[in-house]
Amino acid sequence: MDRQEAHEDQGMSRAGFLGHGAKLGGAVVGAGALAGAFTSVAGARSEAFGPYPGGAQYDAVVRKIANGRTLKVGFTPPILSEFFDEMEHAAWWRMAELESRYGVKFQWERAAPRANFNAVEEQVNIVQNWATKKFDAVLVCTGANFATMQRVYTDAAKRGTKIFQFNQPAELYPIDSIKVVSNIGYDNRWQSGYLAGKYIASKLGGKGKVLQIWGPSGSDWSRGRQIGFDKALKENPGLKVVGKADGGYVRDKGFAAAQALLQKNKDVNAIYGENEEMALGASQAIDSTGLKHWDGKKGILTIGADGLKSGFAAIRKGRLTATVDVGGVDQGLTFIDTLFRYIVLGYSVDKFINVPTKVVDKTNVDLSDAYISWALQAPKKF
Repeated sequence: MDRQEAHEDQGMSRAGFLGHGAKLGGAVVGAGALAGAFTSVAGARSEAFGPYPGGAQYDAVVRKIANGRTLKVGFTPPILSEFFDEMEHAAWWRMAELESRYGVKFQWERAAPRANFNAVEEQVNIVQNWATKKFDAVLVCTGANFATMQRVYTDAAKRGTKIFQFNQPAELYPIDSIKVVSNIGYDNRWQSGYLAGKYIASKLGGKGKVLQIWGPSGSDWSRGRQIGFDKALKENPGLKVVGKADGGYVRDKGFAAAQALLQKNKDVNAIYGENEEMALGASQAIDSTGLKHWDGKKGILTIGADGLKSGFAAIRKGRLTATVDVGGVDQGLTFIDTLFRYIVLGYSVDKFINVPTKVVDKTNVDLSDAYISWALQAPKKF
């Protein structure tokens, strides 16, 4: 089974670990509430995990319900990238905790389309293959056509496989049309696009020229984030978008798109890369064209969205002004919590479970960086 190597960084405190919640069955449950009093996992420090609600009697009951069963789980992002690697490591943390406390076991497989976001047929085949193999749950983030995937999800459900979406702009569709158990992510409109626009406006005093480096035409992520960004623009009419180009959600295309726009618009004040890879590509384009990065008063401000270790390093160096941390670690923890409670314990779960997001810049980069560093130290691979 192909797995990416863990990064080695310092962990974070229990207070940081407890800083996220998942809305399950109509109640808000802290990330650690399910995992409980954690004793030992591959040398991890026990004090980092407890105590949590439940106690010995609760543990014994849940362990009896779980009865040592193995959950077969498939994880398919639209691309193998730093962002989804962080999310996967967070999932490994949670699975290791559940194994230690309740005796449940996990068989984990990861597969992504080789042609990335545009390989729709390949990702459909991945999901169908896992459903044929009677996987208990499949976790999906896809750039495929919405209607196509609903048919795939319905077929998987008939075979007994529970589908959970993650990091998906499901907020754009009527709830009854979404044929999955739950969507774990964030609202791309107000928790990403709007936040980026408000940040640009606050730093530029509500006036300036902006370039957009965007995902492929028709992308639901692009559509959702554009709604939020447009709202921020409406609230700040002094901001003007003077150029927009497709960066394909990857760094090299983001670089090429930004470079071409900057050659025609050297007097811009900000670049909004819809995701962080494209924003980092835009940052490289600023260097290649001999322009200056934002120093707090002048230069070109750059902002993206994801929450990457490489992005945080660029923020510290002044090569990226800010990014919207969309809670990749919290998504990884939460979708494991959600499928365990739903499949093993029989809880109802919300159709939409949104994790917290925030803008990260030099003033608060240490917090997000420490949290992701902790996740990347997952004590066990699956």
